[in-house]
Amino acid sequence: MPHALPPLRAGHDLQLLEGSRAFFPALVAAIDGARSEVLLETYIFDFTGTGADVAYALERAGRRGIAVRVVMDGFGTPELPPFWQMRFDEARVHWALYSRTGAFGLLWPGQWRRLHRKLCVIDGAIGFCGGINILDDFHDPNHGTLASPRLDFSLRVEGPLVNEMRRTMVRQWSRIEAVDQLRRARLASAYDLWRAGRLQPARSVAPRQTDVNVRAALLLRDNLRNRAVIERAYLRAIGRAREEIIIANAYFVPGGRMRRALANAARRGVRVSLLLQGRYEYFMQYYAARPVFSALLRAGVTIHEYAPSFLHAKVAVIDGRWATVGSSNLDPLSLLLAREANVVVDDPGFARRLRERLLHAMLQEGRPMDPAAFEKRPPLQRAKERLALILMRILLVIQGKKYL
Repeated sequence: MPHALPPLRAGHDLQLLEGSRAFFPALVAAIDGARSEVLLETYIFDFTGTGADVAYALERAGRRGIAVRVVMDGFGTPELPPFWQMRFDEARVHWALYSRTGAFGLLWPGQWRRLHRKLCVIDGAIGFCGGINILDDFHDPNHGTLASPRLDFSLRVEGPLVNEMRRTMVRQWSRIEAVDQLRRARLASAYDLWRAGRLQPARSVAPRQTDVNVRAALLLRDNLRNRAVIERAYLRAIGRAREEIIIANAYFVPGGRMRRALANAARRGVRVSLLLQGRYEYFMQYYAARPVFSALLRAGVTIHEYAPSFLHAKVAVIDGRWATVGSSNLDPLSLLLAREANVVVDDPGFARRLRERLLHAMLQEGRPMDPAAFEKRPPLQRAKERLALILMRILLVIQGKKYL
C-alpha cells in the first residue's frame, strides 16, 4: 500500500526565484545573515563565475563561527578544486561528497542512486528548494559559456516546511558520517551517528508575524518509504485537472502511467502544454524523450521546445492553483533512483506568477512542435532515438529497475 501524500499546510511565505541571477543573491544574503547554522545540499557545485559568490559566502560564515555543512553529489561534483578545499578547510566549512563513483562509474548497480536535490536551510528558519545547482546561469561544465541564461527556478521558503527540510538534511549528513566511520571500522561511532540522525529534534522557530498564508507541502523522494511520492503527486493533480496543465521539464521521459494521464487529460478537454528541452545537451536524455512525443501530440498535447538556452526547470502549474517547484525531472533517473525534493503549492497568487513566466517562455522563447513535421523526421534521427531508448533500458536493468 503506497504511503499517503504529505498534507498541505498553511503558514508559508514563498518567493519564486528564477535562475542563479535571482537565487544566488537571495542565498548569499541568507548565509551572510546566519547566526548559528548553514546546511546546503546540491548536485553540482561549480565555482565558475557567480558560483564562487556562494562559496565565498559559505567561507565567510565558517570563519565567523557558524556551523556550515555542505553535501555535494559524488557524480555531479566528483571533486572540489584544491583551492577551495584549502579555503573551506581553513574556514571550518565541513563538506562531503555523496556516493563517489568507483572504477565502473554509473555502470555499477546502485550508482544511479544520486543525491539530486537542491536544498539549503539557514538557522532552521529560512529554506531554499528548487532545481538550481550552484552553477552560474551563463556557464555549462560541458558546453562552456552560454549566450543566454539557463532557465530554472528555486523557492525561498519560510514556514513549517523549513523544519522538515532541516530534518532530512541532518539525517543525510549523519548517514554520510556513519558510512565514513564504517569504512574505517568504527562500528560503535557509526551506530551513534546513525541514531543521532534519526533522533535529531526539530529546531524551535518562533512564528513569523506575516499575512502570508500559503499552503504547501514538501515531497522527498528516496529509495525506501517514499519511492513514488513525487510521481503520485503529479498523477493526482493531472487526474483532477479540469482546465489547464502546464509542465516545464528539462529531461522528459515519462513512464506509461504519466503518458496516459497526460493524454487522457487532453482527450477530456484539458489544455495540456509542455515546455521541454529544445537544445541538445545529453545524447540519452535528448533522444530518448522523442519517441514518447507522437502519442502525446496525437492526443492533443501542445509541445514547445525552449530555444534560447538550456532548459533546466522542473516545475508545473495546474488549473491556476496547484503548482510544484523542485529538483525532480519526469524521467526514470529522478522518479526511480535519485533523491529528490519538490515543494507542492496550493495558492492562486503563486500559481499565477509561475504560469505567466511559463506562458512567456512557451510563446516568446519556445518553438511549437508541429505534429505533421515531427512524424516526418529523418531515419537517422529515429535510429538515434531507438538507440537512446535501448541504452536507457539496459542501464535501468543494470540498476534493477523497469520503467519505460
